[in-house]
Amino acid sequence: MTTLLTPHDIARIVAAQGIAGALQRLAGYIEADYRRWAQFDKTARVASHSESGVIELMPAADGQLYSFKYVNGHPGNTRLGLSTVMAFGVLADVATGTPQLLSELTLTTALRTAAMSALAARVLARPGSRTMALIGNGAQSEFQALAFHHLLGIDEIRLFDIDRAATAKLMRHLGGVPGLALIACDSTAQAVRGAHIVTTVTADKTCATILTPEMIEPGMHLNAVGGDCPGKTELHADILLGASVFVEYEPQSRIEGEIQHLPADFAVTEFWRVLLRVAPGRRRDDEVTVFDSVGFALEDFAALRWLRDSARELGLGETIDLIPQMADPKDLFGELRLPPAQHRPVRAA
Repeated sequence: MTTLLTPHDIARIVAAQGIAGALQRLAGYIEADYRRWAQFDKTARVASHSESGVIELMPAADGQLYSFKYVNGHPGNTRLGLSTVMAFGVLADVATGTPQLLSELTLTTALRTAAMSALAARVLARPGSRTMALIGNGAQSEFQALAFHHLLGIDEIRLFDIDRAATAKLMRHLGGVPGLALIACDSTAQAVRGAHIVTTVTADKTCATILTPEMIEPGMHLNAVGGDCPGKTELHADILLGASVFVEYEPQSRIEGEIQHLPADFAVTEFWRVLLRVAPGRRRDDEVTVFDSVGFALEDFAALRWLRDSARELGLGETIDLIPQMADPKDLFGELRLPPAQHRPVRAA
């Protein structure tokens, strides 16, 4: 039997744990799995690109559990009344292949992306960082803002989006968060001036230059989230060339991340190496650090574990027959037989 979690179940988990508690717990699961990096089978996600967007599969396994996420990225979807990103995922038992959990991952992806951003910044940003610029105020922005507020103590966020309605939406949602000041800005340059951390989370599938070198100040930490597929970037290349760049899984980031246009020998550091102290993170207060975030399957693996455990604690989820429950496991054809009361002949048209 498989447990099904719907968006309503995810909302109930967050309500029970509180948004701060949910983000903190999720970040803990992600960190725990990054710390056992060597135990995982890892691969770059499998992507199918079209003119309008991309559909991807993201698998990961640790010898006991296997997970995958189906996720899309279609920036034009909002014109159709659809989300830019939609996702679901499966957590299965490696020993038998039995799917244990089938869950929505649209809401959960936003939560895990924000938790991962804050986890990376906790390691890479200057201690005592309190001000963040948030460029791009769409669907992911509230999650990022709350993660940095609750997990890092960011108390001032400067907002900019070319769509003023998006900024107004964010301020409506988060305007009452205690201890968090939100400042709407008229440009990217105004928003980033004096910021300790800059998060870019834009959606357009294009090689954009959201940040340019003259905007970057010594000691900034850049959390580059929106550049996450081939032909989609947010940072001017000279920013990367003058910074220390950290990635999740280098083979994937070389294809999809901000570093996709840089030479193959441009040095980057995988995040797990910093966590395990086999490579340095930030070395100086005036160093510019970049977390080139594209999203990696290990993070979804961790998120699915968090959902499974939280659902069990709270008694959430519906048990479904996702696969046949056979009296004789060698008689698959017999599962096509319906009980007499359910049998209805099909008439030819």
